[in-house]
Amino acid sequence: MRSATDAVHSGSRAGRCRSPARKFTVLVSGPNTGGKTVLIKAVGLLCLMAQSGIIPPIGPQSALPVFDAVFADIGDRQSIAASLSTFSAHVAALRDILARAGAEGGSLVLLDEIGSGTDPAEGGALAAAVLKTLTRRRAVTLATTHLGALKQLAAETVGIVNASLQFDAQTLTPTYRLLKGVPGRSYGLAIARRLGIAGDVLELAERAVPDAERALDALLATVEARARELEAKARELADRETAQHDDAARLERRAEEVAAREREVSGRARSLEREAREQARAYLLEARKKVEEALGRARAAVDEATAREARKLVEQAIEETEQGAGSREQGAGWMSLEELRQQRQEPTGAPRRVLRPAGPARGGERPAATAATEISLRGLRVDEAEPVLVKALDDAVLADLPYLRVIHGKGTGAVRQRVHEILAADGRVKRFGFAPANQGGHGVTVVEFKA
Repeated sequence: MRSATDAVHSGSRAGRCRSPARKFTVLVSGPNTGGKTVLIKAVGLLCLMAQSGIIPPIGPQSALPVFDAVFADIGDRQSIAASLSTFSAHVAALRDILARAGAEGGSLVLLDEIGSGTDPAEGGALAAAVLKTLTRRRAVTLATTHLGALKQLAAETVGIVNASLQFDAQTLTPTYRLLKGVPGRSYGLAIARRLGIAGDVLELAERAVPDAERALDALLATVEARARELEAKARELADRETAQHDDAARLERRAEEVAAREREVSGRARSLEREAREQARAYLLEARKKVEEALGRARAAVDEATAREARKLVEQAIEETEQGAGSREQGAGWMSLEELRQQRQEPTGAPRRVLRPAGPARGGERPAATAATEISLRGLRVDEAEPVLVKALDDAVLADLPYLRVIHGKGTGAVRQRVHEILAADGRVKRFGFAPANQGGHGVTVVEFKA
């Protein structure tokens, strides 16, 4: 059917053409059982199906013209009753076709085994004349033949083209592929050998073949072999092109997959980075919270210890004062810091509470103010240390302390610098400086107040 659609495609171009240089007649040759008759029958059926509104089974690139008339001489119409032999039946059909084909506009003519049934020379001459006439009338003609004389007609006549149905010479089987532009060999002796004709008979037949016919067969064999090679290369190139196309499509899909994977990995990396930053921030906040809680607990513990020590000192001072109250005159002042220090030798770094002179005592009242002689700013930021220092200075002045030890540590020096700035701006401070090396050095500043 593919061969038929190829033939129809060639004929359709001829049917629309007005130039005599175009091909109107396709002369199909080739071996018996090769499919020539089936080919021209299929062409006729496809054209009639299309013109009857039936979708024909042809390829998407095929084109079918619209014919005003379709003529066919196919098969053997010999009749004893009508006194028609094979040849006379063919001649009668050709007479009717020549009378009408081309005169009524576009015509399709199908001729099977034209020129057969009589002397090959005379039959070939008649067939050539008929084909030339139909070609001149621009009737689209498909004719089959085994006559060697007709195979040369295409080379001599404008508008006629040879075609053949491919035949595998090695297996002696038809391939049913239409080869345009190439006449076909009949393979008569080869088919006879395959069908069982004796070898000696075939040898006699081969010797009887004219040299010209033998040369033509050899030439056609060479052409067919070359055509098979070209067809094989064409198939190889087509397969290679298909493989390259598949490879290109596969690479394109792979590139798309890689790009999608890269986008996924990039998005995952950004997500992981964001999660890592959030976790780090959460860890830092948690750590800072724990540090602040620990510092708060430490400061609370220090304040509690300081309070316990201060209460102990006050109770002892009150007790000692009450013991000596009988020998003192009423209105005498409270014990001074130096007196208390002489009576109670305490470690330098221990917090102390001091009784401030408050004039004559009345009714047993003992007004008192408390202050520490040493404060620690370690672990505090500058903004946290400043109010602690200011309060300690106020408490020390109110308690009339002669000096104050400020433990700020060394560290980056930021707290120490701010401490010195505050002390330098405070008019109550007489002077200040670093403690001796064995008492803290640059990590401790000793403040002396004005009298």
